[in-house]
Amino acid sequence: MDTRFTVCKVESENKKNGIHMGANIITRPLRSSAETTERDVAVNNQPDTWLHDAGWRRKRSLAQLTREALPRMENYRNSKRALKRPSLGELHGDNHITEEEEPRTVQRDTKSPTPVIGIKLGWIQGVLIPCLLNIWGVMLFLRISWVVSQAGIGLSLIIIAISAIVCVITTLSMSAICTNGEVKGGGIYYIISRSLGPEFGASVGIIFAFANAVAASMNTIGFCDSLNDLLGTQGVRILDNGPNDTRIVGTVALIIMCIICAVGMDWESKAQNFLIAIIVIAMVDFIVGTFMGPKTLEEISKGFIGFSVSTFKSNFAPDFRYSENLEQDFFTVFAIFFPSVTGIQAGANISGDLKDPATAIPKGTLLSLLISMVSYALMVIFSGGAALRDASGNMTDLVIENGTVVDYTSVFECVNTTTGCKYGLHNSYSVMQLMSAWGPLIYGGCWAATLSTALTNLLSVPRLIQALGVDRIYPGLIFFAKPYGRHGEPYRGYVLTFFVSLIFLLIADLNTIAPLISNFYLASYALINFCTFHAALVRPLGWRPTFRYYNVWISLLGFLMCVAIMLLISWVMSLVTFAIFFTLYLIVHYRKPDVNWGSSTQAQMYKTALSSAHSLARTGEHVKNYWPQLLVLTGRAHQRPALVDLAHLITKPGSLMIVADISQNKLSYKERANRARAADEWLRGRKVRAFPASVSGFAFETGARALMQAAGVGRLAPNVLLMGYKADWATAPSADLVAYFNVLHTAFETRLAVAIVRVRGGLDVGAVGAGEEAPSRGLTATSHGSAELRVRAAAVLHADSDLDIRALPDSQPSSRHNLHLLTLTTSRSFTISEKGDSKEKEREKEKKKDKKPLNFHKQVIYKSSSGLEMSSDQLSQMSIFQRKQDKGTVDVWWLYDDGGLTILLPYIISQRSSWANCKLRVFALANRHHELELEERNMANLLAKFRIDYSCLTMVQDITEPPKPETKQLFDEIIKKFIDENASEECRISETELNTLADKTNRQLRLRELLLANSSGATLVVMSLPMPRKGSISAPLYMAWLEMMSRDLPPMLFVRGNHTSVLTFYS
Repeated sequence: MDTRFTVCKVESENKKNGIHMGANIITRPLRSSAETTERDVAVNNQPDTWLHDAGWRRKRSLAQLTREALPRMENYRNSKRALKRPSLGELHGDNHITEEEEPRTVQRDTKSPTPVIGIKLGWIQGVLIPCLLNIWGVMLFLRISWVVSQAGIGLSLIIIAISAIVCVITTLSMSAICTNGEVKGGGIYYIISRSLGPEFGASVGIIFAFANAVAASMNTIGFCDSLNDLLGTQGVRILDNGPNDTRIVGTVALIIMCIICAVGMDWESKAQNFLIAIIVIAMVDFIVGTFMGPKTLEEISKGFIGFSVSTFKSNFAPDFRYSENLEQDFFTVFAIFFPSVTGIQAGANISGDLKDPATAIPKGTLLSLLISMVSYALMVIFSGGAALRDASGNMTDLVIENGTVVDYTSVFECVNTTTGCKYGLHNSYSVMQLMSAWGPLIYGGCWAATLSTALTNLLSVPRLIQALGVDRIYPGLIFFAKPYGRHGEPYRGYVLTFFVSLIFLLIADLNTIAPLISNFYLASYALINFCTFHAALVRPLGWRPTFRYYNVWISLLGFLMCVAIMLLISWVMSLVTFAIFFTLYLIVHYRKPDVNWGSSTQAQMYKTALSSAHSLARTGEHVKNYWPQLLVLTGRAHQRPALVDLAHLITKPGSLMIVADISQNKLSYKERANRARAADEWLRGRKVRAFPASVSGFAFETGARALMQAAGVGRLAPNVLLMGYKADWATAPSADLVAYFNVLHTAFETRLAVAIVRVRGGLDVGAVGAGEEAPSRGLTATSHGSAELRVRAAAVLHADSDLDIRALPDSQPSSRHNLHLLTLTTSRSFTISEKGDSKEKEREKEKKKDKKPLNFHKQVIYKSSSGLEMSSDQLSQMSIFQRKQDKGTVDVWWLYDDGGLTILLPYIISQRSSWANCKLRVFALANRHHELELEERNMANLLAKFRIDYSCLTMVQDITEPPKPETKQLFDEIIKKFIDENASEECRISETELNTLADKTNRQLRLRELLLANSSGATLVVMSLPMPRKGSISAPLYMAWLEMMSRDLPPMLFVRGNHTSVLTFYS
């Protein structure tokens, strides 16, 4: 006996003390770092006692000696009831433990019923028998003879072989996926959705559920046809012994089978055992009857002549004829036969009801394929070798000598008959009954085969619908996913399945329905093979299937074979199938379900992004491919919406934007995680594509330097620093002013371009409500102006469900997290709740909330902490870069050549749809007053070569004139505080500095006058940022320059490139 994997059970003495050291659970609560017993303290303080008490410590369990958790399965479960290992913060001794890290104690609600796990099946009962019953369907006794008559023995075996190859490859692919982790309920949908993502899984799931529902009706029609044949021989009929009788009997049969499935798995399993026994006995009856040969002349006249070489030869070649309102060929016959081998998914469809899906599905499915394909091949050989294609059924047509039939020619050619050929492989679907040892057994086998397949299909469809509803992929299916009873049976799903099957049952024509579902099954199998191919090709670290008998290229071959066969069977139906699939795909893609299942498409996305980043890093920069990549110093993003909106105007749709949050206080893991999550939600709600980045525990200057040096990856790194204008620079502490000024120096030192934006009233809406949090989903504004964040506990119908809904606990009451924030209300997802509202009503409202991110810019009202709303001017300035602008101008004061960024950014802004009505007006400095016309022509030529569309070009020629006295007086008032001898040394403007920079100062003052004269009515002003020469100018003097140039003006954007060309006129 191999003992390599034998687990020896060790009993602990602590078991009698109430400490259970089983495989998974430790029932003793963990102690905090501050909790120790007196004996622990004594032992720690007395080293000698440690040696003395060594025997006592050896007797203690490991759980009493360490806080570490041992590797156990329970630590890795996704179940809400699973125990969790101690968090890193708990072991490390952090003071702050996040909600995600808090030890979870399972408290059972005594009022709620204990979840009961349903019946679990082994691989024989749960996979082998259902697969055989599903494969041995209507074709086995009703259509296999017709297939032989059309395609002949040779091509029939080829049809079976091709079907077998497709099914075997698909089974290998399916087995690889099923053994790559636990498989829950949902079958094909679960497999594909967890492998390729919800878009593929849900699309194929709907198609597959529909195919199974139609297959149930197809097999029910087969049962009714066989029953009508039997009743017709006895002269019994309900209406017409044809389609109408099929509709009546089929409806009753569907109702009974749905009831059997709804009763539960145990009853369905008992029915399966009885049905498969009848099918096996019927097949044995047919084989024995074929060996026995015909017993009467009547059987011979009807085409059953027994085994003969001549018959085998005559039936070996194909004989395609016009049948079933269609000229038959190889692929039309294949389309009718293929649904008979599509039962390989029967085990996977009820994977949630299997004891060990990973082992049961490959073992049971492959064995069922082997058995069924061999049985189909034998049926083809036996029927084709012992029966004629055509027979009249008239014994007078036989040539008989001495009581022995010596010539079958007249029977074969149907001569001397006035009634035509009603029998033979081509003309009668009851040849199998004729050839069997005892005909009634074939009827029983046919009924068992058709009803068992229909039963399996009816059983799988509601569970697949339930899985889709539980995951909230398609909202319309949520209603049908509700579980009932101890085993969570989807009764509503059974009702839906019944009506879908009933619609196609009313067609009452088996050969019309079969080709319809062949494409649906082939599409499902194609996606299963593609799942395995994609996962094996990408090879994410999570791809570790225990089933090794698969190959990435064989899976690709299976995918291509399925698609090719679909097109060859019917290219029209293939296009319809593709159209349905992509429609369902786009619905899910547009809805963007909030799920994360670790699909291989996510792994592919990661690999592609990483590979692209590496390739980009190895590619040299070129001016034609320049994109402004912004590092935006927003702080909390929602506190400066205008700054975020301006950055988004510049970077959308294809440039990098990093929203930086610098916190001087050291934040705990929980606080940082919450801030990052809030920023991400706020950005998505505002439809801004940006990456939040944060540092904590650093001063503003240090944090900004760290971000400028380390943010980004390779070429995907910021090249422009965008920050807001420090409106309170004159009153702020000296250290804050110097830090802000030094950030500019740091940006230039790291060769970043710098942009500073100023709007009236300031950018910081956080000044209106201090300590606010970012608006997020689930906020409910109360009548007192506070806000509550409802955190909804996972309910049965949850987007990230593991689909095993019977084991899930009841919904927990919503927990609340109080926030201090400015009150806001919107037209959706924010409601006003009164004190009298019951918790039940609140939970119902919460369930109805849309899962999509909030559209924050619609009907948002910001209020101060005192309850006063912001002024209309403040709101207007806050949303200036977001709303659509009326006709206006963007004035560009391109004073100095910085590489072209000063003209590029306003050009980008003017190209956005919301700013399309604003024309560019360019202002430039003239170097030679006497050559003003030449200067203007040169500048116009430059702009034309850069293909910059502008409406007006103005050359500024009086920049060197002295400013007006009132302008100088305003400037003096601004800097008065910093000239005082009492000013701090680091924020003091000396007389020497003023004298040295007098000319530059006068130019800035003169620029203010020109700006007021020319751009006071502009929508936006973009201007070259003065360069602060290091060591030559102090922070307050530089800020005074900016203050003079931007005060009392429209929104102002100062820009200074890094003096590397970002524009070129070369192709």
